[in-house]
Amino acid sequence: MSLRFHEIAETHHRILNPFTEEQLDLLGNICDLRPGMRQLDLACGKAEMLCRWARDHGIRGVGVDISPVFLEAARVRAAELGVTDQVTLVQGDAALYPRPMREYDAVSCIGATWIGNGLLGTLALMKPALRPGGLLLVGEPYWIEPPPVDAYVALAVGRDDYLSLDGTLDRFESAHLELVEIVLASNEGWDRYEAPRWRAIHDFLSAHPDDPDAVALRDWVRSARRGYLQYGRRYFGWGVFALREA
Repeated sequence: MSLRFHEIAETHHRILNPFTEEQLDLLGNICDLRPGMRQLDLACGKAEMLCRWARDHGIRGVGVDISPVFLEAARVRAAELGVTDQVTLVQGDAALYPRPMREYDAVSCIGATWIGNGLLGTLALMKPALRPGGLLLVGEPYWIEPPPVDAYVALAVGRDDYLSLDGTLDRFESAHLELVEIVLASNEGWDRYEAPRWRAIHDFLSAHPDDPDAVALRDWVRSARRGYLQYGRRYFGWGVFALREA
C-alpha cells in the first residue's frame, strides 16, 4: 500500500491505528507521564498521541513522519489543543532521524515497525535515544491464533512478519528488553480503524473518478475489506507494548 493510499484512506482518522481514544488515554496514564518529560515519536502520523499527551500530561515531544499530509493535520491538531510550543514536528524518514543518546523519557513507534524492517530492527533504532529508566513504546500486530495459510495473502503479510503474543515476547527478550505493560486493541478499535478507511476511499473515488490511481485504489480497498472481514477480525491482533531495558 503506497503512502498516498494511506493518506487518502486515513483522511478522517485522528489515531492511525486500531486504538480507541480511551485506550490512548489509558496508555498515557500507564506511562506515568509528568510535566517536563520528553518523548520522541517515530512515524508519528497525525501526532494525536503527542498532542494529547502534551495537553494532558504536560510533556514535550518530537514527532517525525514522512507524510506532509499527516504532518499538516498534526500541526492543525497541535494548534487546536494549544500545544504548538510543546510539540516539534519534523518531516522525514523516521529511520534516519538523528537520535541523540539517552535524551528522551519515552521513545515510541506505534504501528510502523517497517521503519526498521521489522520489530527487532525498529527496537534497535529506538533504544539509543532512551534515558535510563525510560519507556520504549512499540505498536505491533500479533496472531490471536494460528491463521490459515490463505490469511497471509489476504492480509498482505509474510509468514514470519508477526508471531503470537508469547512469540512477540520472545522477540522483546532477545533484544534484552523487559515487557512491563500492554494495551491491546479490541474489535471495536479495529472496526473504527478499518471501516472509516472504506468510506474515505469511496468518497475520494466518487469525487475523483478519473484519478490515475483510481483503479488500483479501488482494487486495494476491495481486497483489504474482504481480508479484514474474512480473516483479520478473527486472527489479527494489535497492541502497544511498554518495554524497559533489562
